[in-house]
Amino acid sequence: MTILRFKRTRVAAVAVAAGLTLAACGGNNDSTGGGEGESISGPVVIDGSSTVEPLSSAAAELFMGEHPDANVTVGTSGTGGGFEKFCAGETDISDASRPIKDSEIAVCQKNNIQYSPLVVANDALSVVVNNDNTWTDCLTVAQLNKIWAPDSTVNNWNQVDPSFPDEPLQLFGAGSDSGTFDYFTQAVNGTEGASRTDYNPTEDDNITVQGVSATKGALGYFGYSYLEANADKVKGVKIDSGGGCVAPSAQTAQDGTYKPLSRELFIYVSDAALQKPQVVAFADFYLGTNQEIVEAAKFIPLTPAQLQVAQTELDALNAKAGN
Repeated sequence: MTILRFKRTRVAAVAVAAGLTLAACGGNNDSTGGGEGESISGPVVIDGSSTVEPLSSAAAELFMGEHPDANVTVGTSGTGGGFEKFCAGETDISDASRPIKDSEIAVCQKNNIQYSPLVVANDALSVVVNNDNTWTDCLTVAQLNKIWAPDSTVNNWNQVDPSFPDEPLQLFGAGSDSGTFDYFTQAVNGTEGASRTDYNPTEDDNITVQGVSATKGALGYFGYSYLEANADKVKGVKIDSGGGCVAPSAQTAQDGTYKPLSRELFIYVSDAALQKPQVVAFADFYLGTNQEIVEAAKFIPLTPAQLQVAQTELDALNAKAGN
């Protein structure tokens, strides 16, 4: 299990931003689920999406800064792997970069695991290339399909476009347990899970960063926060879905122009875990200070409409917990 892998420098930035925001609000601690004088202790076990992990790790470290007797651990077995553990009752919260599947719902139901899904951020799933790649500024969805289709044998950039150079193409991307893999294959190839297999798969997006940054002809994909955190190592590619080239960004993800690779990110909280005060307090904290955490951690914030829904979901979660 990975414990708080989020870079300390970025967590510090989150802490500063969140602290300033709370100070501006008069230091009200109600949103943390543990007001002044209340002792919050015990474990909170999280696993799942490597895309959501940095956000959950930032929230965890901030939360433990306020509640040092709490112990929040964040694993990265991928969205699918996370749901396996979650539906087996092994975790309190599951990070997910896609909604839970019908097959996963069935397992949860079989094991009497009930839950609440909460949207915690937006994402612009980013296609990236090596910084020495001077020929690729934009790719069409058709070109991505040509590269990633299950029957693809494309292994050189000049096979993608004759104007591209004779440069070997090496691919990096999400493993099959990843929600990013599911989303990307559905968006690009038209069928979830349909992908060529001769690439470098991983559930750890940092490995994709390393592979793409070390290989001139490389191409990979992962969540937007990893592009933001590694802008000096890899270069984001614009995507043309038929209306022109659009770069991944907070604005294009929120306004829907970054097609078809913008999406919502989730955490799933089990009803059983809501019987633990420390889990309730953490979930309350996660959504109660969500806007500050998301922005400082370089994720894409929720829209005003999503924030309204999040507040409703937070109220429902507290009702389940009997608060």
